[in-house]
Amino acid sequence: MSVSRHGGSETDRAVSLHRSGHLTRARRLYEEILARDPDDVRALHFLGVLYHQSGQSDRAIESIERAVALAPDYADAHNNLGNVLKETRRLDAAFVAYRRVVDLDPGHADAWNNLGVVLRAQGRYDEADQAYVRAIEARPTHAAAWLNRGHLLARMRRLDEAAAAYSRVLELRPRDTAAYDALTRTLYRAGRVEEAIAVFRQWLTQDPGSSIARHMLAACTGAAAPVRASDAYVRDTFDAFAADFDQVLDHLGYRAPGLIAELLDRLLPAPDRSLVIADAGCGTGLCADFLRPRAKRLIGVDLSPGMLAKARARAQYDDLAEAELSAWLATQAQAVDLIVSADTLCYLGSLEQPLSAARRALRPGGLFVFTLERQDEDARDYRLTPSGRYSHALPYVRTALARSGFDRIEIGDVVLRRENGEDVPGLLVRASRPA
Repeated sequence: MSVSRHGGSETDRAVSLHRSGHLTRARRLYEEILARDPDDVRALHFLGVLYHQSGQSDRAIESIERAVALAPDYADAHNNLGNVLKETRRLDAAFVAYRRVVDLDPGHADAWNNLGVVLRAQGRYDEADQAYVRAIEARPTHAAAWLNRGHLLARMRRLDEAAAAYSRVLELRPRDTAAYDALTRTLYRAGRVEEAIAVFRQWLTQDPGSSIARHMLAACTGAAAPVRASDAYVRDTFDAFAADFDQVLDHLGYRAPGLIAELLDRLLPAPDRSLVIADAGCGTGLCADFLRPRAKRLIGVDLSPGMLAKARARAQYDDLAEAELSAWLATQAQAVDLIVSADTLCYLGSLEQPLSAARRALRPGGLFVFTLERQDEDARDYRLTPSGRYSHALPYVRTALARSGFDRIEIGDVVLRRENGEDVPGLLVRASRPA
């Protein structure tokens, strides 16, 4: 880096404090350095990074832009400028910053990887793939680039290549939970279930406490299948899924919220904000838009903090509760007029407990609307499928509702989404607590 002013030992000390987590002391020292020398490019650069870490992204951009104006060939500063711009969703500007890095230093693996992330977010998949390849060529052990390329290839349905990329991550980072999760899901999508089973077993040798590996091994083998997914499995799965949840479901043609909305338009055609409504398993809040006009109070319930954070950002809910839905409903005796549950009860096998809790929570005449995945009629009431979700037989659902005290039961066949190129058959259910 041909920069006339790099800063001396004092700037090095500030950077050392910064890297060791002493942010307040580091910030004070950066500011003291810049008060004496406003053109210290390293202090400007790293103070900008610190600003971003402290939630002051606009100040971060201003500080780092000043550093690169003073030192146009400062590749790492351009890269961090791109990081701030990317994380604040200024993708076009981030692209320009990362391109500047790789023009200065064609072997800058981190910048190529970051450029791939931006290009993917812009929907430029082929260019993103080329960027990830360049990152890996520059540094073959770049695990993050391998992981990101795997995600991209999976999105492009190049499943065998995606599986190979995830396998490479695990060679580099044998305990990488995200890579194990992505690899097993990709193998399942590719129809390579036996290989997925082997990877789940390998995962459990690395992390015997993994709720995801334990649940999914049971799902794929049918051995020791639990009667419901554990709270830890649901929480861990959806916390990992939260960031991309809406986009992934849109890609799958996810229909459950829309199906419930259509049913409510028929059953409750004149929204008047008069109801207390529980969105049981609210996720990121995909049902909120059509529930809000009907609700004087709208409560979202979910086990995943990551999902609840997304739901909170919608600013549609009056309350959000981090809880298992049956346990939460059990505390709401005759407090709710309408319970909606889109694609949540498919993580439970036995339905008696949640149905009984829902009936108790509803006021007389209250309505419960939910979806399930439908299994072909056989001797079993429900089964855990290799997807990790449960499918339910129609006669069992009808009987469980009646035994739990519901009446006015109506169950229709629906298609919930597309998965692995096939329709996922489901049940759209409405039932009422007797008036």
